[in-house]
Amino acid sequence: MGAYVAEEFTSAESDVLRRYFTNLDGPVFALVNLPEVVKGALFARYSRSAKSLRRLFLDEFVNELDIEGDATIDATIGLERAESLYERIFVEYGDDSVAQLGGVHLACEQASNLLTKVLEWGRLASYLEQSTRYIPYDSRYGGRYRYFRDPEILASTFGTRYVGDMDRLFDTYAQMAPKVEEHIKQVIPKAPGDSDFIYRQAVKAKALDAVRGILPASAQSNVGIYASGQAYEQMLIRMRANPLPEANAYADLMLTELRKVIPSFVRRVDLPERGEVHSEYLSDINLHMNEVAADLLTTGPADQGARVDLVDFDPEAEVKMVAAMLYPYSRLSEAALTDQVHAMTVEDRIRVIQAYTGNRQNRRHRPGRALERPAYRFDILADYGAFRDLQRHRLLTVEWQQLNPSHGYTRPELIDEIGLTDEFDAAMHRSAALFGALEPFGSSASYAVSLAYRVRFMMDLNARSAMHMLELRSTPQGHPAYRTVAQEMHTAIAETAGHKAIAGMMTFVNHSSEADLERLEAERRAEQKRAML
Repeated sequence: MGAYVAEEFTSAESDVLRRYFTNLDGPVFALVNLPEVVKGALFARYSRSAKSLRRLFLDEFVNELDIEGDATIDATIGLERAESLYERIFVEYGDDSVAQLGGVHLACEQASNLLTKVLEWGRLASYLEQSTRYIPYDSRYGGRYRYFRDPEILASTFGTRYVGDMDRLFDTYAQMAPKVEEHIKQVIPKAPGDSDFIYRQAVKAKALDAVRGILPASAQSNVGIYASGQAYEQMLIRMRANPLPEANAYADLMLTELRKVIPSFVRRVDLPERGEVHSEYLSDINLHMNEVAADLLTTGPADQGARVDLVDFDPEAEVKMVAAMLYPYSRLSEAALTDQVHAMTVEDRIRVIQAYTGNRQNRRHRPGRALERPAYRFDILADYGAFRDLQRHRLLTVEWQQLNPSHGYTRPELIDEIGLTDEFDAAMHRSAALFGALEPFGSSASYAVSLAYRVRFMMDLNARSAMHMLELRSTPQGHPAYRTVAQEMHTAIAETAGHKAIAGMMTFVNHSSEADLERLEAERRAEQKRAML
């Protein structure tokens, strides 16, 4: 594990914190003895704050709570209470069923962008990650920029170069961000009626969006997780098998903290006959698949391919979907329903679809599970920054290739408009050269790759999941990189698959061009809500 920049607290602050956090000096800790709504609010604020969770709690939350009754609690001491009860229930009811019913809020701080994707792999958990749109990465913590320092790399002959190149990338980011922000202010004036606050927020978000591609994958983030004991168990088993050493070390830190709160629920993670053999199984698959791929696949230039390629779909999907819509309202078999739908006119099928869709007034009004009948498989090439946002959707299957510079990078038009093309390109070339030097370190070499570089990933999802993701990720306040991907996926469903009726149900997919200030409308709504409160 790389060096963690620990935060200092006064004795009075420590006295308060130890009641609610399982440790005061590590990057991983659980939240306890707080109302669920407070934990949720803390995590929500966490994603848009540069502060650590413990500092955020002290600065913005503790004064709103009545903490007098908790003065004798010390959550930093391992919790043994309820262990005997858990054991008795486990024996009677079984480990898995009970482990689904206990959850923990866990804070994971100073995790690299590579590690955050490992943490957010599981479907059955909730995650909030620190946003590069709201939090600038130009500040130094403990005198150092916020990037992960891999111990193996630092101990090698490349250690000095790694730190030097990383610092230069962060320097470039820090120098470019205010220039971009100033340019935006000059070309997009504040609208009458907008407060200075929401204008500054929208301008800042657009500027940070433009320069975030310079940040390397080693850039550190904070992640808040809420999951059941069973979800944590599976997460830790996967992390212990991951080829990234940072993930292995972080799994140990997480296991230590979880055992202070739900010890029985994660007891199998490092048992030789259970969790350890499971991790070895996963690690063995990864090792042999790398060997087989190296033996069987030809090498050559990276295949650029299409940006969004719909590679698999069912030509009969709309017929089968209409049958699925009618199924709960009939007494017929699936086969008999499908035969009748085949015999229907197009107009009659549309009647069914319209009735099932109903009067959708916003994107949160989604039809039922019949939309899970059609499925689509997309091969996507997009910058790593866009991938980070799309990967967080969990009701689908996503797989990605190792982040590397071979697919080239995306440079925002705004960078060219301002005349910062040379500086941006120089940062990309520095990143690619460092990756080349670090390739012998395997997966750790990806720390060097800037977020503007493209990564190839696959998304396999049904139409209901697509409706949710594409309508959400195409909104004008979204980042242009993933907006484009969402728009092209929607077009592919309509045109490549020919599923115009399904695409037509996704009425809130937004195909407008890039907005001047993407976050302006969202900031206006937020200000209205603040005024009401």
